[in-house]
Amino acid sequence: MKSKFVPFLLALLCALPITALAQTGDAALPAAPSAANAANADPSTTATGVRLGTINIEAAIFQSNEGQRDFEALSKKLEPKQTELKNMNDEVEGLKKQLNTSGDKLSEDAHANLVKQIEQKQKQLERAVQDARDDAQGQQNEIAQRILQKMAPIIVKYAGDKGFGVIMDTSNPWPQGPVLWAGPSVDITKAIVEAYNVQSGVPAPARPVTTKPATTGAVTKPAAPTATKPAATAQAPK
Repeated sequence: MKSKFVPFLLALLCALPITALAQTGDAALPAAPSAANAANADPSTTATGVRLGTINIEAAIFQSNEGQRDFEALSKKLEPKQTELKNMNDEVEGLKKQLNTSGDKLSEDAHANLVKQIEQKQKQLERAVQDARDDAQGQQNEIAQRILQKMAPIIVKYAGDKGFGVIMDTSNPWPQGPVLWAGPSVDITKAIVEAYNVQSGVPAPARPVTTKPATTGAVTKPAAPTATKPAATAQAPK
């Protein structure tokens, strides 16, 4: 899942009241904490009194019971395509092996026909792999978007109830993402997953889902069907 889902979330989080930032003038700024109570200050609260939090949106989606169920179902759905691509790849590799082992024994026409056949089947394989990846990515995004639309209001409510003024997504590591570093004390991912599981009513999977989605960033998504890209042979023309 790409971070294209983040703007949707941010649009909802912008509804959070950040009254400390709305004030103006020096009088609105809180007094600096004294040395006596500085050690007890909430590390998630900024100097302006705004409490900061983080969430890994991609992890929250995948770790939810609904996400695990639906991504696992998608992985099983894609297995026939993975098998098809593997068979196509095996065919190309077989032809290449034939060319490498007996190519010098073939007539000029037979050699040229075999090289042309390899090129055609390799192009077909590459197109099939790309189409399968695009299809898998699209289905992954549909699952993630559907879950996020239901999860975002839970995040907003949780942030408001807990007094957070800002929630930042850590799905993509810095510098691709906005957060350089954040401690676990400000992370609300687990709490949101637990709250979402209660609301969704989807039971926990019988066994933990270990297949993670193919990522474009730091998150997690079911791996798209892949096939080993055949290496070009020395005999095959460009």
